[in-house]
Amino acid sequence: MPFPEFDPILLRIGPFAIRWYALAYVAGILLGWRYAATLIKRPTLWAPRLAPMSTNQLDDLILWVTLGVVIGGRLGHVLFYTPELIVRDPLEILKVWNGGMSFHGGLIGVGVALSLFARAQKVDLLRLGDLAAAAAPIGLCLGRIANFINGELWGRPTDLPWGVVFPNAGPFPRHPSQLYESALEGVVLFLVLAILIFGLKLTRRRGVIAGVFLIGYGLIRTLLEQVREPDFGMPDFPLGLTMGMMLSAPMVLAGLFLVWRGLGEPRPAQSSGSETPDRAA
Repeated sequence: MPFPEFDPILLRIGPFAIRWYALAYVAGILLGWRYAATLIKRPTLWAPRLAPMSTNQLDDLILWVTLGVVIGGRLGHVLFYTPELIVRDPLEILKVWNGGMSFHGGLIGVGVALSLFARAQKVDLLRLGDLAAAAAPIGLCLGRIANFINGELWGRPTDLPWGVVFPNAGPFPRHPSQLYESALEGVVLFLVLAILIFGLKLTRRRGVIAGVFLIGYGLIRTLLEQVREPDFGMPDFPLGLTMGMMLSAPMVLAGLFLVWRGLGEPRPAQSSGSETPDRAA
């Protein structure tokens, strides 16, 4: 099927343009923020501990997370996929509006931001990670839809009836891998985590939700790399591996460790004094 004629620019105001891609980032952060606030205000999800932070602290955290996503995502793209920019055109690294963001780089950036915030605010890093992981699939879902609208990060050629002929990708239909990722990394992973949070109350086990997120994303990304076109300029790695697969493998291992550790950790008998009560709830 032909690629729908999407305009990547939603709105122009003089020389300024609002792009779907930027809007996806903003919407993902705002919706994730509100979802995290909803989780904080449900004490039964965290009992016998208190919530990991107050809603006021969550408001402060959003700036840290936003910087982690943008800076980490951009630097990750440069280091993992386009290292030649460092020598050829270092100023291009600063031009985020030209595109080029890496999920794995963004994940590292958010991890650094959460670590610094936890240290500054004296909150539990593992429980902070659980809260961030619960909301992360919202941004992933919207971001992959924006990739599709931009006609980028397309899949490998296919003869399936829903194959799409993307602009600048040749004459052959290709997997709409961006939509596969939006559905699996976004919707499915969000629902799995929601079941673990609201059904099994695994937010009471420090690090488990973050671990399941890492495992889920890593496995889904590895699976979908089979139908996603490798990034331009990447070498032929041995055993059919791709950069996405190799970056996802440590995620799965780290996630397995977090789940094992969290499920094996004794639960406290009563609320710990280390958490900050939510006076706004």
